[in-house]
Amino acid sequence: QVHLVESGGGLVQAGGSLRLSCAASGRTFSYHAMGWFRQAPGKEREFVAAISRGGDTTVYEDSVKGRFSISRDNAKNTVYLQMNSLKPEDTAVYYCAADFLAAPTRRELAYDNWGQGTQVTVSS
Repeated sequence: QVHLVESGGGLVQAGGSLRLSCAASGRTFSYHAMGWFRQAPGKEREFVAAISRGGDTTVYEDSVKGRFSISRDNAKNTVYLQMNSLKPEDTAVYYCAADFLAAPTRRELAYDNWGQGTQVTVSS
C-alpha cells in the first residue's frame, strides 16, 4: 500500500497557474506509475495525466496537452502536476493515484491507491 496526500489546490483566475503536489509514503514510491485524475461537479472522474516509474514516459488527456505537465521526484517521493493557462473548465477536485509495478495508463481501474483530492477552482 502507498498513502497519497495531495496539496497545492486553490482558487486562481483564468490564464493563471497552479502546481499540485502529491506526497507518497509507505511502499517504495518508485515502484509505482503515477496518475492525476479530476472530477468536476456532476461529472464522472476523468484522466488527466500519468507518468512512468522512472519519469521517462508521460501520457496526457487531449484537453490538457501543452498546458499541463506531470513530473516526479523519486528522491522526494512526490509527483507534481504543473497547470498553466488554466480555464474555468479545469475546475474540479484533482486526485493522484498510484499503480503498482505498471506502465502509465489512463485506465482509472488500474490504479491501486488514491489520495483524498485537492480542489482547484478557476474563475473566469
